[in-house]
Amino acid sequence: MDFPRPLRRATFVQRYKRFLSDHRLESGEVVTAHCANPGGMIGIKDPGMATWLAPAGNPKRKLQWDWELVEADDTLIGCHTGRPNALVEEAILNGTIEELSGYAELRREVKYGTNSRIDMLLTDPDRPDCYVEVKNCHMRRDTTLAEFPDAVTTRGAKHMNELALMVEAGHRSVLIYCIQRMDCEGFTTADDIDPGYDAALRDALARGVEAYAYSCRLSPQEIVIDRRLPIVLD
Repeated sequence: MDFPRPLRRATFVQRYKRFLSDHRLESGEVVTAHCANPGGMIGIKDPGMATWLAPAGNPKRKLQWDWELVEADDTLIGCHTGRPNALVEEAILNGTIEELSGYAELRREVKYGTNSRIDMLLTDPDRPDCYVEVKNCHMRRDTTLAEFPDAVTTRGAKHMNELALMVEAGHRSVLIYCIQRMDCEGFTTADDIDPGYDAALRDALARGVEAYAYSCRLSPQEIVIDRRLPIVLD
């Protein structure tokens, strides 16, 4: 996925009201950028961190910047939670995610379960339907493992059960953890932050849901999914 407009380097000042963040451009001007990440953003919102902002390209929009990247732990990290679905779709279509290749059609945001929408539905006349849920992951703490979630997510646990129900109905269900950083060697759950999510994932896996973790390669020009990482559950 290429960024449609060149990113601007800045310095992080603060995040507030959940979706607002202030950054100081290299010119010295402080601008307010939309923060698409509603989570805890552990380890990637410390004042003084280098950030990369995308100009909105729409003069009528209230906020003229989007917060895309942050530099932490000597690597670039994608903090925009609106990007993983497009990244995963691109990787499915170009064959990078081999586990999801070969389907005839891909549709986004399809209704299913109890008042829910699946991120992607893959269909093919000769195969069971495949329900794909994408999770954004950016957190790494004291190990080489990426972790999810960075805040309690009851909605995420609810989706686990709905995915398992699709498997029990004869379909295929797949979780893709899209890790928007380059310095991880595996993935695990942050069970100290949300033990309920960890339990829901283990239950879903036992009921036939598949899970895969993929890391990304990032630069101020593009983000692409590049390699599969092992999932490590104690």
